[in-house]
Amino acid sequence: MTTFQKPTRKNDGQRVAYVNARLIDPESGLDAKGALLTEGNAIVDFGERLFNDGKTPEGAEVVDCGGHALAPGLLDIQVHFREPGQEYKETIETGSKAAAAGGVTTVATMPNTKPVVDDITVLAFLQKRAAETSYVNIRPYAAITKGQKGEALTEMAMLVEAGACGFTDDGLPVMNAQIMRQALTLGKALGVPIAQHAEDHNLSCGGCMNEGWVATKLGLKGIPNVSEAVIVARDILLAELTGAHYHVLHISTKEAVELVRWGKAKGVNVTAEVAPHHFTLTDEAVMEYRTFSKMNPPLRAEKDRLALIEGLRDGTIDAIATDHAPHDSETKRVPMDAASFGIVGLETMLSLSLSLVHQGLVPLRDVLASMTYKAADVIHANAGRLKIGAPADLVLIDLNHDWTVTNDTLHSKSKNSPFDGLATKGRAVRTVVGGEAVFKL
Repeated sequence: MTTFQKPTRKNDGQRVAYVNARLIDPESGLDAKGALLTEGNAIVDFGERLFNDGKTPEGAEVVDCGGHALAPGLLDIQVHFREPGQEYKETIETGSKAAAAGGVTTVATMPNTKPVVDDITVLAFLQKRAAETSYVNIRPYAAITKGQKGEALTEMAMLVEAGACGFTDDGLPVMNAQIMRQALTLGKALGVPIAQHAEDHNLSCGGCMNEGWVATKLGLKGIPNVSEAVIVARDILLAELTGAHYHVLHISTKEAVELVRWGKAKGVNVTAEVAPHHFTLTDEAVMEYRTFSKMNPPLRAEKDRLALIEGLRDGTIDAIATDHAPHDSETKRVPMDAASFGIVGLETMLSLSLSLVHQGLVPLRDVLASMTYKAADVIHANAGRLKIGAPADLVLIDLNHDWTVTNDTLHSKSKNSPFDGLATKGRAVRTVVGGEAVFKL
């Protein structure tokens, strides 16, 4: 029976002993049978020999992990929770509940709410709502430019001081190179990433899916690969110039992967993330005008899908993130060119990512790394690691749990997933935030 419990966020000293676990810490390479102890909201001990004598601390709650994988809680560093302004699509409460069900303990929220997170008052509201209603940790991005209009920078220093983890205009890329240079310069000074939805609107304007034979067959205007690649190339050069941390959101093309690889080889501080739908599906999923497979960047060709997997395998791509984008059915069940871009993804991220492991394409350690410490490092979060003193944010994963995705049972308020009916393997069976179990399967 599935249960949820919001964290109290109180460090009351309660001890929890996790026994009979397969401990996995992607950063250190630990993968061994063992146990872990939390006290309050922190990890206080773990290892192969812990509790080998069968004795756990007096008064501690004992959780038998059943031999399943106990790992640092997952991070999803690109989600849209729609609050404030579009609560009919998603709220911080419903979105964070979906995150907990997916084994995610920390999310980075995008600023394209209504109003935009472009000043400290909106940021403070979001943080207050998160403290009141969220099941998981919320790390908000703020907008690069006021109103996401690409014209004038926000008060970036004040926003960082107030708790912004970085800056992005998300689906509205910063087209002006001088504005982007200024943002990167400030990002460098403030020690935060500048994240870009890489799309040249002059090349993609009016497109609703990938440019290719599927778009031609359907009679739809396509978005070419080059619209992503030219922005990535420009921004890597600007990041090299400024010394800033530049992050590519939801990378989708072979060309952009090659550019990030080139930038890293040059010593540029560039990171990238990929969404599970981009390494799982191709633009053929849009056949029959399936609007639940419409997203931006769009699903690409098979060569791009394979390049994304290779980017994960060789470390060019740092993180896996969902771009969780809830939409009501009224804006998805319309003609393709009028439908909203985006799908929900928090509850399927882990399973879709584990499919790379089950297919022998990417090792388990690397897949989990991209959703734990590597993702944490992108937003400079104290998360994603099994360490003494680290936050007790954990996920217990049954790597072989067979289940079928059913849109009607997703915990997100919106149900716009293209994976309805997909049989998959691997699932979170317990999610722990600050030492408290917020989800149990």
